[in-house]
Amino acid sequence: MTIELPDLFGILLAVLLLMAAWTDIKTRTISNELNATIALLGIAFWFVAGETLWPDVAIRVAIALGLFILFAILFMLRMIGGGDVKMIAALALWLPVKALVVMLTVMALAGGVIALFLLIRQRWQPNTDKPDIPYGVAIALGGLWVIANGLLTTSVA
Repeated sequence: MTIELPDLFGILLAVLLLMAAWTDIKTRTISNELNATIALLGIAFWFVAGETLWPDVAIRVAIALGLFILFAILFMLRMIGGGDVKMIAALALWLPVKALVVMLTVMALAGGVIALFLLIRQRWQPNTDKPDIPYGVAIALGGLWVIANGLLTTSVA
């Protein structure tokens, strides 16, 4: 079994997603450097995977920008953290449209489960502050789901 270069990028992305999830659990932040690394490696991945600039890369950039704007609005409403916004947009640069839809769906479901767990935990510890949800974990789970199911390195666009 040989590992192709796009698969190595997928492994690297998985490691970066795990790092983001871990730091979000520990510090409730995802560093700009980590998000920039995810984004820049996504750009390198386009060339390694043989993506065409038009329309594949153009669509990914447009969707990533749209997601950034949408989630930036949620950030302004204090519904999501700034690092989460950047991580979603950076991860969107990696994914074809169908894989991105899967990632966002898994992310939303995982985020709901995490929020529910934290709310239940708060219910049993009523003197604690309102829970701060580490949404980077949900984003990472969505990305890991896509990687684990081979959607990153197969053409599903």
